[in-house]
Amino acid sequence: MATTGSVAAARLRAQLLTEPAPTPEAVVERLLAVQAQDARAFRLAVRSRTVGCTVDDVEAALTERRSLVVSWLCRGTLHLVRASDYAWLHALTAPRITSGVTRRLGQLGVDSATTDRAVTVISETLADGPRSRNQLRATLDAAGVPTAGQILVHLLAAASLRAYVVRGPVKDNEHCFVDARRWLGAVDPPDPSACLAALARRYLAGHGPASPPDLAAYAGIPLTAARRAFDLVTDETTPIGDGLTALGSVEDSAELPAPRLLGMFDPILHGWADREFVTAGHGAVVTTNGLFRATALVNGRVAGTWSLSNGTVTLSPLEPLPHTVLEDLRSEALDVLRFLQMPDRSLVIRPTAG
Repeated sequence: MATTGSVAAARLRAQLLTEPAPTPEAVVERLLAVQAQDARAFRLAVRSRTVGCTVDDVEAALTERRSLVVSWLCRGTLHLVRASDYAWLHALTAPRITSGVTRRLGQLGVDSATTDRAVTVISETLADGPRSRNQLRATLDAAGVPTAGQILVHLLAAASLRAYVVRGPVKDNEHCFVDARRWLGAVDPPDPSACLAALARRYLAGHGPASPPDLAAYAGIPLTAARRAFDLVTDETTPIGDGLTALGSVEDSAELPAPRLLGMFDPILHGWADREFVTAGHGAVVTTNGLFRATALVNGRVAGTWSLSNGTVTLSPLEPLPHTVLEDLRSEALDVLRFLQMPDRSLVIRPTAG
């Protein structure tokens, strides 16, 4: 039976926090789906799992190589995924999310007929090429479709869930929407069982060891579907006790990542039903309103938070940190600025909380 420490170490390794990947595509291939409602956050998730990449490498994957896209998928929010994974993830997750978006639009005073018209207008507009959010707002306004307040984002979500609409290229610092069939080519998904098997296999590759409840929480699918997904890959997995399953075997290794600055909504906080193995008593880094703070990871666990403002990284330790760790985090801060292509500034360290 694997120990708690070996399970945590295996998850950190699966997350590419001890063994970085060479490209943004390789990172997303391993993690499957990176929460992406915050534009800087999903780019920083790539930074902390690569060496030498810059934000331009992520933009090139989105815009030139067309290998990464963003859309409403797992858990009903935006996620960054490989273009090759979009169709089957859409098939698995969109039907469950759609009802919630429809219900919310109704609460905002948008009836089903108006939503249908909005989806048609968006789809027809994107047939002519990429459009920014503001361009789509203007088009919907001209068609007499309401877009005030939260309505626009939910109409865009409805179009993404009911049609093949994704965020693809970045143009003039705007992440534009496109018709996935024109941007990516064929998007026909495999059969449902193949989708579920792929979900379990790929989830365990980037998050294992884990359990069906972990997968259900991660993907936003029913527990029965998560159990079915695990059953479909039984021949490829190994039970390790406490209801956990690994893809292959779990090495009894104590290797932990070097001190690391992780961005907001980092995947290490999203992958399981219980994140205590990494928050280590600092669960408040996930706020009651669903904000996942940018964190400092030390010895494989959250030890502080950080922010970036006006080109300066400010670290707020949640516990005393040795000088050597602070120096490592100072190097990390400089690498954040390098990745974002911002001028070097000093790391500001606030007094330890408490």
